[in-house]
Amino acid sequence: RTMFEELQHRVANNMAFVASLLNMSRRRLSADPAAAPAILDDARNRIETMARIHRRLHDPNQVDLPVRAYLQDLCADVVEASGLTGVSCTVDVPEITFDIRRLTTISMLVSEVVTNSLKHAFPAGRTGRIAVSLRRLDDGRAELTIADDGVGLAEMPDDAVPGHGLGNRIVEALARQLKGSVSRQSDSGLATRIVFPL
Repeated sequence: RTMFEELQHRVANNMAFVASLLNMSRRRLSADPAAAPAILDDARNRIETMARIHRRLHDPNQVDLPVRAYLQDLCADVVEASGLTGVSCTVDVPEITFDIRRLTTISMLVSEVVTNSLKHAFPAGRTGRIAVSLRRLDDGRAELTIADDGVGLAEMPDDAVPGHGLGNRIVEALARQLKGSVSRQSDSGLATRIVFPL
């Protein structure tokens, strides 16, 4: 009964996420009807990514996989799906466990930020690296960092700049699910940090 109730709760949350995603896409369509195909493609890709994450999380072969190995496989999937061949993704995560709900949210966060980097940080065949790391802080919180060595904010289009694009609003919403906060720093590339309570 407990497992069934948890599954119902998770499915309801996912449907709410999809509904929010479609509402945000609808607002983008109202502002720019000519961009409809690209907006619908973005929505479809995000929903497919969520489905892929859930298949991974519920795969019996993944049950005992360490979080580091799980996120490494996830990042490899996202990079492969992008079609970019000159960008690598590394994961540095300590031995740590999360319940399935929080791991789902963290997976979606990593997938979204890595996808944003792949779309905007490496134009015109530029090569580079994306690094995902997680560390425990002394105050009982954790810091998740996704950093790339791409072009940085100065050369990104307006829809990729924090606060403007749909992807950034999704990251903010997912961070709130972890009761966390998001900050970004653009130096050599872009680093996104999510700090949340463990």
